[in-house]
Amino acid sequence: MQIGLHALGIGDGARPEVIRAVASTAEARGFARLWVGEHVVLVDEPRSRYPYAADGSIPVPADADWLDPLLTLAFAAAATSRIELATGVLLLPEHNPVLVAKQAATLDVLSAGRFTLGVGVGWSAEEFAALGVPFARRGRRTAEYLAAMRVLWSDDVASFEGEFVRFEGIRVNPRPVRDRQLPVVLGGNSEAALRRAATLADGWYGFNLPAAEVAAHVNTLAAHGARLDQGPAGFSVAVALTDGTPDLLPALASAGVTELVVVGAPPAAPREAAAWVDALAAHWLHPAH
Repeated sequence: MQIGLHALGIGDGARPEVIRAVASTAEARGFARLWVGEHVVLVDEPRSRYPYAADGSIPVPADADWLDPLLTLAFAAAATSRIELATGVLLLPEHNPVLVAKQAATLDVLSAGRFTLGVGVGWSAEEFAALGVPFARRGRRTAEYLAAMRVLWSDDVASFEGEFVRFEGIRVNPRPVRDRQLPVVLGGNSEAALRRAATLADGWYGFNLPAAEVAAHVNTLAAHGARLDQGPAGFSVAVALTDGTPDLLPALASAGVTELVVVGAPPAAPREAAAWVDALAAHWLHPAH
């Protein structure tokens, strides 16, 4: 069971000196991966319901700093050398897939093959409207964008013809480090999200889940064809819990979870942020017996 950390890019975690302190300390203490999420737009009075809280409200003030996840991870990559990096998640249908394919491959090259592209379909109609992207059929758009991006990564001269994206005879370099492909993780806790993850991706990221619901979600992934029995090279299952203690780690591993993601907000001072990571490592990576 690996332990990841989702703590950068928002509020105090958006400060460069805090990013550097958290990333380097997390690597030194043995965290497996740094996760960074995305929202391009927040609004003061959202009409859309946030799906990861019981009251439907996102727990981030609309006026908080929220950094671009790919740029944040590029900064973290320069401050580290071993820890893995992942978007958790990038809202793929809000972006041009040709540009994302290039940016993601660039980050993979700059990090020496440490990057996993986590994507989601999004939930905020206001965000899509601000970006000029239709909110309807965003799941279908995500599936097509992923197919197009994989062509761009794999083919020297790439062509693709779809409903939402078309290109012919283009070269997009650099290529991802690992066999011209990036591992792709799909986020979301709904039935549709689990189906997309199982059929389109190399893994799933479940966010803000009660521990008691994890096994059922993993069973749903398996029912939709996720390759859960293929060992470390197979389908990855990362979850961030709303509850739980290190005592749950064996049960989570038995249920098929490959990574527990600890979610938190670091303090504003770099030294305090490093000490905060130390405390998380002591609790989750080296719990007292």
